[in-house]
Amino acid sequence: MTRLDARVAAVTDRVIKRSVAGRAQYLEMIARERDSGVDRPNLSCGNLAHGFAASGDDKAAIRGGKAMNIGIVTAFNDMLSAHQPYGRYPEQMKLFAREVGATAQVAGGVPAMCDGVTQGQRGMELSLFSRDTIALSTAVALSHGMFEGAALLGICDKIVPGLLIGALRFGHLPAILVPAGPMPSGLANKEKQRVRQLYAEGKASREELLEAEAASYHGAGTCTFYGTANSNQMMMEVMGLHMPGAAFVNPGTKLRDRLTRAATQRLTEIGWDGDDYRPLGKVIDEKAIINAVVGLLATGGSTNHAIHIPAIARAAGIFIDWEDIDNLSAAVPLIARVYPNGSGDVNTFQAAGGMAFTIATLLEAGLLHRDVLTVAGRDLGDYARAPMLADDKLVWGDTPLASLDTTMLRPASDPFGPDGGMRLVSGNLGRAIFKTSAVAPERLTIEAPARIFNDQDEVITAFKAGELDRDVVVVVRFQGPRANGMPELHKLTPNLGVLQDRGYKVALVTDGRMSGASGKVPAAIHVSPEALGGGPLAALRDGDIVRLCGVTGELSVLLPDDVLDARPDAMPPLPGVGTGRELFAFMRFGSDGAERGGSAMLAAAGL
Repeated sequence: MTRLDARVAAVTDRVIKRSVAGRAQYLEMIARERDSGVDRPNLSCGNLAHGFAASGDDKAAIRGGKAMNIGIVTAFNDMLSAHQPYGRYPEQMKLFAREVGATAQVAGGVPAMCDGVTQGQRGMELSLFSRDTIALSTAVALSHGMFEGAALLGICDKIVPGLLIGALRFGHLPAILVPAGPMPSGLANKEKQRVRQLYAEGKASREELLEAEAASYHGAGTCTFYGTANSNQMMMEVMGLHMPGAAFVNPGTKLRDRLTRAATQRLTEIGWDGDDYRPLGKVIDEKAIINAVVGLLATGGSTNHAIHIPAIARAAGIFIDWEDIDNLSAAVPLIARVYPNGSGDVNTFQAAGGMAFTIATLLEAGLLHRDVLTVAGRDLGDYARAPMLADDKLVWGDTPLASLDTTMLRPASDPFGPDGGMRLVSGNLGRAIFKTSAVAPERLTIEAPARIFNDQDEVITAFKAGELDRDVVVVVRFQGPRANGMPELHKLTPNLGVLQDRGYKVALVTDGRMSGASGKVPAAIHVSPEALGGGPLAALRDGDIVRLCGVTGELSVLLPDDVLDARPDAMPPLPGVGTGRELFAFMRFGSDGAERGGSAMLAAAGL
């Protein structure tokens, strides 16, 4: 068996030591909840009768309490392509549960907003805090005490982290994430990007742009680029929270149906009444969190997880920071190039060997912890196998010995790059994340005059006026969690890409997010501390020379500290009103910094 890489081991040890007190408190809490918390045997007759009153054919089994009752927490809505397939899942899962003498009920629903729909719109200011809302909704769903296991139906950006954070507070229950899969490939992502840039330059019509977008996002399933949604699915695999190989099987296929059936029935085998008890709170431990980061880095995944992983970890009493991620990035090679880091999409990645090959090569290189508790199998090695149908039955086959497409996926011994491409940059402007894996080497260092904006629409106005046709560091501040909910600024990508293609040195610096589609333009994102409340970005002025370097890890303004400190902070914009933004004011006010996960809920809970 391959020995764990010393650098991965060192980060793991540091996270374990940092988390000793928090993890002990968490494990004590879930043990107490199992032994004396709210569950069906402790419900009064009135409580229990309410819980099974409308359960039809399952009423006798739920009333008798002798078989597992699975609580389904679903993010279904039919506006989102990724979540539309979940509409039929509950009825199917009830049938799958009955096949093994168990029952299932929909415990509750959680919101599932789409950053693709709200991108560049006011609704995006609700996006990050929708994760806290989802966690709260999950807690409400599971609080009834009617369930001995949880099936979590969610796939996209904030939904999976929110489901996990909420379910981890019921960590004595076994839980399995049940994905729905990506849509089949449509218009090539690079062609979509080309049309977007033409539209930004006024060289393509709105109808041409809409046609390109509709040809790309064309059916049921997750968007096929490797953004936050598909990074979520990768992480659930390397954390052992899916049935092996479930991440990237398309919706509506027989294999997808069989994987959903297997997940439902596996839950009935890992409850506390059996001899294979696998509670969520023990599946997600320090090693599982490290595996999530390693998988993220090796595949060039979404920068949003630099916020989500610390938040998920905190819900389980574990503490990880950006320095840990940076150190792991130096140890983990980039083995996948999925758009926006490459030309192919997640379906191409799946065809090349997908998660089975990815996990196999990372285990062989000693970069993943093999000895982790998963929801299925002996250890993570069982996730280095691919699901398939044999005589109409679900089986798992051996991993291909080699990638089937080395332009998409390579072994760890022959990677695309020596590191994971997600750097911590820091200096007198604070700490930030720089995704270097999609940036050309000659653009890893940008030093140019700053142009300061307080809103992304101001950037687009300046771009259209020709004011940015020069070497420039575009600074968009007052975009942090406390200022306006930390929206993604992906709307800026085509414009900044045009400037870069015109030959200018361009970078973005912001305390907002850039999204899982962070691409070819150098960007220091999630700058902490944020501008609101005295972060250094609030003291920047137009023309200040800003240096961003992904090689040395620098984010600085070339000014003496005393000059910067003496400047008064710029006045922030007034908080937005409308589109429900005012309802989230309490979350903005109470939120902690991006490096701790940007959560008001976790901060208020003292986690």
